[in-house]
Amino acid sequence: MMTADFDRKLTIPVEAKAMYPLSPVLAETVRLRATEIRDVLTGRSDKLLLIIGPCSADREDSVLDYLNRLRRLQDRVTDRIFIIPRLYTTKPRSTGDGYMGPLHQPDPDEQPDLFRGIVYTREFHLLALSETGFSCADEMLYPENLKYLDDLLAYVAVGARSVEDQQHRLTASALDIPVGMKNPVGGNLEAMLNAVSSAQHGHDFIYRGWQARSHGNPLAHAVLRGYTDRFGRAYTNYHYEDLMELYDAYASRELLNPAVIVDTNHANSGKRFEEQIRIAQDVMNSRRRSAELLRLVKGLMIESYLEDGAQAPGDGRYGMSITDPCLGWDKTERLVLDLAELV
Repeated sequence: MMTADFDRKLTIPVEAKAMYPLSPVLAETVRLRATEIRDVLTGRSDKLLLIIGPCSADREDSVLDYLNRLRRLQDRVTDRIFIIPRLYTTKPRSTGDGYMGPLHQPDPDEQPDLFRGIVYTREFHLLALSETGFSCADEMLYPENLKYLDDLLAYVAVGARSVEDQQHRLTASALDIPVGMKNPVGGNLEAMLNAVSSAQHGHDFIYRGWQARSHGNPLAHAVLRGYTDRFGRAYTNYHYEDLMELYDAYASRELLNPAVIVDTNHANSGKRFEEQIRIAQDVMNSRRRSAELLRLVKGLMIESYLEDGAQAPGDGRYGMSITDPCLGWDKTERLVLDLAELV
């Protein structure tokens, strides 16, 4: 018997979408951006995908400030780079403790309020779309919650702790936008590619009280984020040899649209946020050295915000992450312009 307290019944996705609808004009923006992203992942475009933004979308004002700056930067590199902002509204916690993102706490300084969180996250994605023209990326922490946002998103990430979960894989198979499957915390590439394979196949499964039938997602792909051993020591998997190993692993399977996004933070950087600059440039150099990697490596994932580093929740510094440390804006702008020259 479950011993949890059930405090209130929450609005369901169809109700949330009726309260905060996507207009036809904005729906067309989402569709056009989805087409461009699909073209990159299927090889019809040689642009670089750049999934970039704060570790967690913790404050509306500073995140929108960041997104507006990113919009202007996108306009400067539009011929070579396609930007998908990170607007991550849920945050997995390794220990189960701490701030879990605006879905749980729309105000990080207040108690969790899931109803407000559902409304807030949908409003936030709509506001980003209407104000900047960006459909964004979010993490699929809870598969059953994806229906609140599925009409707004450009990209979905499945994290290292979720990638081996069956419901995440099944839900990914029902999406028509790219889903990045991160390698597990321990680094097992076989498990990551099994997740990609599962997401690319159709399934019958239970979803939000319905018997659902998915048709497979041909845009599911790998994300390399580094890994840790049993003692918690971080190891990288972004080097030329790592990428070639993944290329060979893809070649041994019958998977559609082989692709990888390299996450430059997390274990790849050892959470030393400034290392993301060097790592991104290293990956771009690997693409230049190999025709195979030029086809395989479709983009980068970078954690970036207005201020360098991170702070504790409640410290109140505008534009600084309250979760993982991020690159500040000045370094971000310089990096993106440099990356455009390497595409």
